[in-house]
Amino acid sequence: MDHPLFDLIEQRIRQAEEAGEFDSLEGAGKPLPRCDDPANAVFGRLVKESGAVPEFVALSRELAKLREELRETGDRTKRSEILKVMSMMEARIDLAKKAGR
Repeated sequence: MDHPLFDLIEQRIRQAEEAGEFDSLEGAGKPLPRCDDPANAVFGRLVKESGAVPEFVALSRELAKLREELRETGDRTKRSEILKVMSMMEARIDLAKKAGR
């Protein structure tokens, strides 16, 4: 059974073809890129184009900032607090990597 909008979609595609809207698309004539996960391909592309990064990458960046702060801090109490936060951050990174996030 066809989708109720199938005819409308086909009509719009034909109109675009006739108007030449597909004539100079980027990548025309080239093979499509290999896709290992077609079910999530569009989502993955959108995430990549938006600049999003996996959770463990974002956490790793935060950890790097904490390490820099630790190097610049001489206060023992502050250093102790930073080390505790770093320890928790490292655990979160490990969990995110295992979860594939």
